[in-house]
Amino acid sequence: MINQELTIKKLLKIKQDIKLKKPLIHCITNPISINDCANMVLAVGAKPIMAQHPLEVSEITAMSKSLGVNLGNITDNRMESMLISGKIAFEKNIPQVIDLVGVGCSKLRLDYAKKFIAACQPSVIKGNMSEIKTICGLKSNSKGIDVGVCDIVTEQNSDESIEMLKSLSLQTGAIIAATGVVDIITNGTHTYLITNGCEMLSMITGTGCMLTALIASYISSGNILEGTVLAIALMGICGELSQHVKGTGSFRTELIDHMFSISDDMIEKKIKYKLK
Repeated sequence: MINQELTIKKLLKIKQDIKLKKPLIHCITNPISINDCANMVLAVGAKPIMAQHPLEVSEITAMSKSLGVNLGNITDNRMESMLISGKIAFEKNIPQVIDLVGVGCSKLRLDYAKKFIAACQPSVIKGNMSEIKTICGLKSNSKGIDVGVCDIVTEQNSDESIEMLKSLSLQTGAIIAATGVVDIITNGTHTYLITNGCEMLSMITGTGCMLTALIASYISSGNILEGTVLAIALMGICGELSQHVKGTGSFRTELIDHMFSISDDMIEKKIKYKLK
């Protein structure tokens, strides 16, 4: 059994180490969210590089401390670049995360995600529950890039959902991060359930992409499970702290500000998670 007090101390140490070491984080994401992703990486003390040209990404990834790739707004160019970078990261043992944006929307994205996971063996596979079910070959009810109502984790289906995620983790060797009202992160043996967050996180574009960039930042520490937990908990906590504003534009600004300024004491006070 994991000691919760020791876990929080480890999370805070990862947070401080990233601020101290300022690792280079290579993000291949979409133009819809690229600026916010870079600013999120900067907010936690790391250094973003958003290179995506196929002729340079192998060099960029090789000099980086982690890689984050995102299937949103997919193009031929980014598909080629992500696969090149993913293979380099795998060869050089550089932590990497793939965000399964919209794999339930099209065969193109699903086939590509499967190809990437097989060839690059990412450290973290992230998606909403509809996307995770799709990658598992199960029937899902995705609503565009959003989770389908029937796929949302509830008290009634949580045990079944956790077992599915644990199975996928053991099958792929990756940490599985299923995001939603309840975030579930598992390595197949240890499972974290995080309940931080707010509705406004779903009301501005790119928060999922920003979270992928945060995960990439924190797994650069080499602590893949705890780095993923830290990123997801922080996004939820900062969302909660930012929600009392007049609108979504102010919320976006407050979200980045709180990510930059949040204290260890606030994290300890606000974090809501349990272990299963």
